[in-house]
Amino acid sequence: MNEPQMKREKFLIKILTWTPSLVLTFFYIPNALNKLLDPNQTGKIVESSVVMITAGIFILVGIALFLYNRTMLIGTSMLVLYMISIVLIHIYRGKPSEVLILILISTVFAAYMRKRPMQPLEEGK
Repeated sequence: MNEPQMKREKFLIKILTWTPSLVLTFFYIPNALNKLLDPNQTGKIVESSVVMITAGIFILVGIALFLYNRTMLIGTSMLVLYMISIVLIHIYRGKPSEVLILILISTVFAAYMRKRPMQPLEEGK
C-alpha cells in the first residue's frame, strides 16, 4: 500500500474506535449535569440532594477518566458501577431496564475497542 492510503486507514480506524466512546459521553454528561443542576429530584429511591450531587460528580469524574487513555479502565469501572446500580434500581421498581443494560454493555465494549491493540490491515484479506 502507498503511504497516503495507510495514513487514511489509520485515521479512519482511530475515528471508528473513538465513535462509541463519544456517543456514550453524550449520554453520560447530560445525565450528570441533570443531577448536579437539579439535585432536588422527586420520585427517586433516595430523594437526598447530597446523593444526587455526589452521583453527578461521580459520573463526571468517571467520564473524565474514561476518556483519558491511561485511566480508561478506572473510568470504565466507575461508569459500570454506576450503571449496575441504576439497572438494579430499575429492576427493583419494576421499570424497563433493557436500554440501561445495553448502555452498560456498550460502555464495556467501547473501552475494549479503544484498549485492545490494533492489528494492521493486510492487503488481500
